[in-house]
Amino acid sequence: MVSARGLSRAYGSAPNLVHAVRDVSFDVAPGELVALVGRSGSGKTTLLNLLGGLDRPDSGTVVVDGTEVTAMDDAGLSRLRRETVSYVFQTFGLLPALTAAENVGIPLRLRRTPVAEREQRAAVLLDLVGLRDHALQRPGELSGGQQQRVAIARALAGSPRLLVADEPTGQLDAETGLAVMALLRGIVESEGVTAVVATHDAVLVSLADRVLTIADGRVES
Repeated sequence: MVSARGLSRAYGSAPNLVHAVRDVSFDVAPGELVALVGRSGSGKTTLLNLLGGLDRPDSGTVVVDGTEVTAMDDAGLSRLRRETVSYVFQTFGLLPALTAAENVGIPLRLRRTPVAEREQRAAVLLDLVGLRDHALQRPGELSGGQQQRVAIARALAGSPRLLVADEPTGQLDAETGLAVMALLRGIVESEGVTAVVATHDAVLVSLADRVLTIADGRVES
């Protein structure tokens, strides 16, 4: 599902050049949940951004579901983010004026999915993440764990092939984080999604199929 070869990405210029990712190569199999671990500043977020087409490498290639992401133009990258790759961030990223159901439906609205189909898909996904009774509530009326569940449901709305998550439990307490991590594990299995998740959380690491450790921009599988 994912093939990275020789990825490198640096920021800034001498003498303040920072090598965030250094000659990274690895593969992720379809349906696999991979945990990406490493200290803050080790390059986790940069690597995720390269995999999902949010950033471009200085060298190397990324292939997702048979398509070379690093060769795409801006229009192709936008299409990739609509149709193939979805993201879950630590900060949730929900629109405060919209209900939970409306937030989940955003990717389908961008695809111009008919209203009835969009509403049905949002209802199914909110049920999947245990929030069927909270569909009409806005983010400000939900707990942090509930907001992250809505964000996960939104990420699944467009039936992505690859889910990229950057510290999805970073703002949650231990108990809520455990519930969200178990949800991610279950979704990978039930929805057939491939997931790469950056985390500090030992429990999520234990739920992963495989762990990639990144240190100083280099990955050890």
